[in-house]
Amino acid sequence: MPTTPDYIRIADDVIASVRSKKLKSEDKLPSIAEMAADYKVGTSTIQMVYVRLEALRVIRRHQGKGVFIADPKLWMREP
Repeated sequence: MPTTPDYIRIADDVIASVRSKKLKSEDKLPSIAEMAADYKVGTSTIQMVYVRLEALRVIRRHQGKGVFIADPKLWMREP
């Protein structure tokens, strides 16, 4: 059975944290370096996580301010 790539597993973990109300709209996510350390993966993996979450509209990036959880009502729905 193939294992799920780390970036998908971590992105799903962030989504699950929002659904379980551990994270809410407008919460700031840790920096890429902090998140990489927390999950024990490379920073390029976390960059892929953020790209995936941004594509699903789960997060918004603010230049110089950080990465924030977007309103779940605005998220893209998975097919």
